[in-house]
Amino acid sequence: MTGFAAIGFREEQARAVLEAVDPDEVVAFLQALVRVPSVNPPGEVADAIAICAAPLADAGFSTNTPTHAEGKPNLIASVGPDRGPVLAFNAHVDVVPIGDRGAWRHDPFGAEIADGRVYGRGAGDDKASVTAQVMAALALVRSGVPLRGRLLVTEVADEETSGAGAIHVIREAGVRPDGVIVGEQTLNRVAIGEKGAAGVEIEVSGRTAHGALPWEGANAVEGMAHVIVALRRELQPRLNERTHPFFKPSSASVNLIEGGVKANVVPDRCRIYIDRRLIPGEEPAASTAEIAEIAREAIRKLEGLAVEIRPSFEALPATMSDPDGALAKAMLAANAHLGLATELTGFSMATDGRHFAAAGIPTIIYGPGDPRLAHVPDEWVGIEEVLEATRAYALAALALIGGE
Repeated sequence: MTGFAAIGFREEQARAVLEAVDPDEVVAFLQALVRVPSVNPPGEVADAIAICAAPLADAGFSTNTPTHAEGKPNLIASVGPDRGPVLAFNAHVDVVPIGDRGAWRHDPFGAEIADGRVYGRGAGDDKASVTAQVMAALALVRSGVPLRGRLLVTEVADEETSGAGAIHVIREAGVRPDGVIVGEQTLNRVAIGEKGAAGVEIEVSGRTAHGALPWEGANAVEGMAHVIVALRRELQPRLNERTHPFFKPSSASVNLIEGGVKANVVPDRCRIYIDRRLIPGEEPAASTAEIAEIAREAIRKLEGLAVEIRPSFEALPATMSDPDGALAKAMLAANAHLGLATELTGFSMATDGRHFAAAGIPTIIYGPGDPRLAHVPDEWVGIEEVLEATRAYALAALALIGGE
């Protein structure tokens, strides 16, 4: 990797790039993407990837669609000289299911426009970022500004499940840029990393008995209640004290519970799932051990009960790129030019950025939309937000690889 040079862009070049952004084209592209029901599962995204690839190919990008599973191509579009630094845009075209159709006022795949918003599943997560990245790449090329480096546009499948698309692009297709800007809903703020995840399952086991003779059993549900109260009493205050200048505090949330077999049977099993999110500096193994200690102590004096704690998936540490690095500086310079936010932040959700970071590639997260609207009925994104992100991506790319 070559590395990025000094950050900056000339005013006349910035003007040329911004003038090459066509608002009507941006909105039409976003609507076309939202109308493709690329729901995961099953996660078939061929039509969405084709929509992304077509205008880039027409503009002179070389395009490749390596596939890691049937119906799941990933786009790698490339433009610019082989010499010099390499910048990658990355976002995902798969979306989560719509859930209860009756909870939607707007057609989930209609891409309806109302009050300056585009509505639909994936409008924000993550097709707004996909749109802004593709349109920014087109604007950069159409501006006629010479490039001193290479731009890769990687739009992938399977972010909403395994991250297999991004992993395939990195490991099998050999994408190794000098830096990656991952598109997610950051309200067009510059996030220099994302929280880690260390989900934990806790299972309390006891002894079954007839519901009329509860003293003959050991009630696992009641035991779990002690565990939940202990976690709230002892763990939560510790997490509230774990802060970071760029991230919201460390967190743990009991999000699933199951137990019991019948209304008149003392339950001998109860299980909960804890969604544990980590800030930089927290270790996944230590986080799980901390929860285990509290859970064991909570039921230690309860006769007939035992507890088992196990990770629910491979834990992911938090990621963070250099706040003074080239990626952050370029994105902040773009925002400053456009009058947008210039304070760094961290992202609370998991993204494909963690896979690039794990490969040693500097990674930031940036995109239009409010993360609180992801995965909910009547998901929407503001049209002006998408246009702002398009312009910001284009200016950041100009700063990093343009202006030869």
